[in-house]
Amino acid sequence: MKKYALVGTGSRAGMFVNAITKTFKEHAELVAFCDLSQTRMNWYNKQLIDNGFDALPTYAADEFDKMITATKPDTVIVTTMDATHHKYIIRAMELGCDAISEKPMTTDETKAKEIFEAIERTGKSLRVTFNYRYAPAYTKLREVIMDGDIGRPLSVNFMWLLDTSHGADYFRRWHREKQNSGGLFVHKATHHFDLINWWIASYPKEVFAMGDLLFYGKDNAETRGEHYDYQRYTGVDAAKDDPFALFLDKNAAMKGLYLDAEEETGYLRDRNVFGDPITIEDVMNVTARYNNGALLSYNLVAFSPWEGMKVAITGDKGRVELEVIENVEHLKTDKERDVTASKGSFKQTTLKVFPMFKAPYDVEIPMAAGGHGGADPVMLEQIFHPSPPHDKFNRAASHVDGAASILLGIAANKSLETKAMIQVDDLLKL
Repeated sequence: MKKYALVGTGSRAGMFVNAITKTFKEHAELVAFCDLSQTRMNWYNKQLIDNGFDALPTYAADEFDKMITATKPDTVIVTTMDATHHKYIIRAMELGCDAISEKPMTTDETKAKEIFEAIERTGKSLRVTFNYRYAPAYTKLREVIMDGDIGRPLSVNFMWLLDTSHGADYFRRWHREKQNSGGLFVHKATHHFDLINWWIASYPKEVFAMGDLLFYGKDNAETRGEHYDYQRYTGVDAAKDDPFALFLDKNAAMKGLYLDAEEETGYLRDRNVFGDPITIEDVMNVTARYNNGALLSYNLVAFSPWEGMKVAITGDKGRVELEVIENVEHLKTDKERDVTASKGSFKQTTLKVFPMFKAPYDVEIPMAAGGHGGADPVMLEQIFHPSPPHDKFNRAASHVDGAASILLGIAANKSLETKAMIQVDDLLKL
């Protein structure tokens, strides 16, 4: 039985806690929590106790080494703030553990180099949890390309829309400051860039980007004639009818993990999306050339009326088009949630192949329950089951895959700063 310790007990940690303590408890053991906040660790321990499990030992962030020595995990799961991932990945390896990291692997090329050096130095491994690879819709697209239905991929057009619930949430929390998250080019788009890299089996070579903050933020609101005097939403009467408001006291997990921890951490999870400071972009475009010669056109919008994506990949034998409309439930109050709905499933998916000189045809995509379009249960089985099913699609992502996805975003950020084309190899050679 493998032993796991978890560092970073925000909401993202819940997926791993549930997987280890419930679904895969015969094969995996969670031995400790580590976090900046004792309140958050206590909240997770209460969930364990309420479900008939023993509470786990807890360690403050500066007691990370002590935790490793005392509990001797085989693997450390890192779900901290993005800009600190590298710190815990590297130290876990130096202390003899493998690591699993939430995406993005890290936020800049210097930290990525340090992770690569730690892997080389220690011989330990890092797995990055790109759960979208495991969603039936995205796996099916991979299968179409692997089967040669469109030939060699030459052009990728990718558009991702975040709606005014999910998209706005990046502007309520710590992600809104680029020093913490690398911006949406790194934090969010790492999902998308990884899918592209995986679909066409190549890594980016050169990148040019444009982007701006055009909707969220104080200045944009005032330009539209809107004025918001409140810093946050919870407990503010003036925010009662604000469609962008998030009230932490209306959701048990939000209250337990964030509102109750504010006095301890000083972190406000529900900041006004039309307040300051916001240092990330909310609309972004990227043009990139891949090592295999394929060209990418990418667009991300964080304030769309609906959420989902459209991608078209054209090869030398045809074209494949995928459209996904997502269902975002995670910001609703407990009362508003539809508990009968298939949580995390996509509302609608269509996949169509257009062979050259032949009739187009539709590809059926199975619907699946679970987060990220049914991806999470499949990924978690691959991670925590000792003998998972063979995966012909090679969905497990290594540190090289993790670096390839963020390097496109890091290069995009540098292109924004310099207004120049960025050579990815100048940042880090894979």
